[in-house]
Amino acid sequence: MFDLGWSEMLVVGIVALIVVGPKDLPVLFRKVGQFVGKAKGMAREFTSAMNDAADQSGMRDISSGINKSLKAASNPVGSAMDGVKSAAKSLTDLDPASETGKLSAERKANAKKIEASSARAAAERKAREAREALEKAEALEASLDESPPAPEADAEAATKAN
Repeated sequence: MFDLGWSEMLVVGIVALIVVGPKDLPVLFRKVGQFVGKAKGMAREFTSAMNDAADQSGMRDISSGINKSLKAASNPVGSAMDGVKSAAKSLTDLDPASETGKLSAERKANAKKIEASSARAAAERKAREAREALEKAEALEASLDESPPAPEADAEAATKAN
């Protein structure tokens, strides 16, 4: 509000020291500080009361709409870029941890289903092969029992008996 630099403050301090005197100067500064504090408090209270009244009447919504339309009218490229930025932000605001977690859980469940299915198929294939091998062995054994002994086997048995 007031544009006072250090040099101006130094001049005011020296004038106050000369006019008021060194004995009453701390009392003056304390009273000025209290006055400034009260003024700031009143300004803060007034600002908050005005903001509350604007919120209740809906003026803030209207003023933000007006501000946006004025900004768009004065800088159409900038407002278009703001729209692009907000659209891009909505695309980048995905939560990768939750999306990845869902996909990871699905993949694990599918992997378990595939493992169980392939293990079941392998067990069924082994059981089928074992049955086929048993059937072949039983068929071979049955064919050996039914067939007459070969003549060579009889000749060998006769020579061994002599």
